[in-house]
Amino acid sequence: MEWKLCEGRRHFVMPHNARRRCTEMGTANDSIFSHFILVGFSDRPQLEKVLFAVILPAYLLTLLGNSTIILVSRLDPHLHTPMYFFLTHLSFLDLSFTSSSIPQLLYNLSGQDKTISYVGCALQLVLFLGLGGVECLLLAVMAYDRFVAVCKPLHYMVIMSPKLCVGLVSLAWGCGVANSLAMSPVTLSLPRCGRRRVDHFLCEMPALIRMACVNTAAVEGTVFVLAIGIVLSPLVFILISYGYIVRAVLQIRSAAGRQKAFNTCGSHLTVVSLFYGNIIYMYMQPGNSSSQDQGKFLTLFYNIVTPLLNPLIYTLRNKEYGQMDALLFTVITILFAVALIGNITLVLLIRLDRRLHTPMYFLLSQLSIIDI
Repeated sequence: MEWKLCEGRRHFVMPHNARRRCTEMGTANDSIFSHFILVGFSDRPQLEKVLFAVILPAYLLTLLGNSTIILVSRLDPHLHTPMYFFLTHLSFLDLSFTSSSIPQLLYNLSGQDKTISYVGCALQLVLFLGLGGVECLLLAVMAYDRFVAVCKPLHYMVIMSPKLCVGLVSLAWGCGVANSLAMSPVTLSLPRCGRRRVDHFLCEMPALIRMACVNTAAVEGTVFVLAIGIVLSPLVFILISYGYIVRAVLQIRSAAGRQKAFNTCGSHLTVVSLFYGNIIYMYMQPGNSSSQDQGKFLTLFYNIVTPLLNPLIYTLRNKEYGQMDALLFTVITILFAVALIGNITLVLLIRLDRRLHTPMYFLLSQLSIIDI
């Protein structure tokens, strides 16, 4: 027997039981926590002010743009089609997904208080995983809708019946929620040995896994397997669908027909590229392998920029919204202006402030230039 240190306190334990006892005490301590501390960007106070000034209008415009898509699709009888039924659900997902984390981020950016309650953190994790999984599957459903529209246009309304559309959307929601309910309890139950600081601006699964004081290889392996089912499988389905779509488009002889097919699929393909480009980079890697700062900015892009751009992408490429031209033109103009001003502001601040002349901010400035 000997004395062992466990979280700064001395305990008289057997040598081979020391680590187990530390873990047990950490679990007990975890159970009485009432809050976590979201580190976010607190080590860069100047950047916090800039992010608040950019994210607040971007969030409000995200709410406006996606709400407009939902309202127009519901009010205009010409848009009561399978494609706009799925688009309505995508806009609702974007609204819910953004609102699950951005208000808390804005609160933390605006002051010194960086805390989030345990219940709030758990709810944020459940929503983040659930809504993200649903969006992966919904994009695959929308790819199937485009496949039927281009490859089997004469049978489109028969195949894409209201019953099938509701069934596909229900399946996407069911699988996404099931994935969240499976992974959230596992992540939250990991022993943290008294650690409260989450090195992120939200309660994201990789950040919470990094806080664990035990070997998380089994959990990360489970996450990777589920990611194959929820992330990669829909992506493979989307790529196969677009393979058939491309082949069908190449067989169209008229330039007008090809242009129509391109407009039909271009919006969805653009959204898929934005969505999967970020999510694969973030979640298909082990929790400790990627840069944490880089992960924060990618998650921020995924949380606010993609939902902000989705209404812009769809309204620009779909002529069916023509009856609401005035309203949509106003929304699109505002979205474009804020996106342009926000990215230019980031580039200028990074260029002018010498403290930001680091590799991370250099990469961020390049990302802003690409967005412009």
